[in-house]
Amino acid sequence: MGRAFDSINDQMREFIERQHVFFVASAPSEGGHVNLSPKGLDSFRVLGPNKVAYLDLTGSGAETIAHVQQNGRISFMFCAFEGKPNIARVYGRGTVHLVGSPGFDELRPHFDDQAGIRSIITCDVDRTSNACGYAVPFMEFSEERTRLSEHWGGKDEDEIAAYWVEKNETSIDGIPAVPAT
Repeated sequence: MGRAFDSINDQMREFIERQHVFFVASAPSEGGHVNLSPKGLDSFRVLGPNKVAYLDLTGSGAETIAHVQQNGRISFMFCAFEGKPNIARVYGRGTVHLVGSPGFDELRPHFDDQAGIRSIITCDVDRTSNACGYAVPFMEFSEERTRLSEHWGGKDEDEIAAYWVEKNETSIDGIPAVPAT
């Protein structure tokens, strides 16, 4: 049976740190589209029992940024695809730290270099939970995909900023996301 907590304990932290993929969910304040995105590339950090962060890389949309800036709601899910079944969820209030902001610069040392970094999103955790995960299939991790890093690694800052203007200024529902620089 599932159990709920008000923070990330050591056992949950160890589980989270072993996972190669996580999912982030957010939604606009009213109506609109709920967003659920898979993330990888060693981009998630547990900063404390009630604080987490992830390195947000440039992508085709900016839904999480838009939603978190609008209302702060954010959730994360981690599934055990290997070993003992488990699902961990982390809930809380998010903050977006765009590239160049003081918060971004303070958090940046927690992460390895990645091409196309757009922001760091933090979450003040107010609830966590574990569930059985009995229906999650076994899958074996073989390696990280390199395509995103190869793509953004071949672009300069101006090209990436132009992409943000074209694709990331608003969410699919028109909510402001990444401001033009």
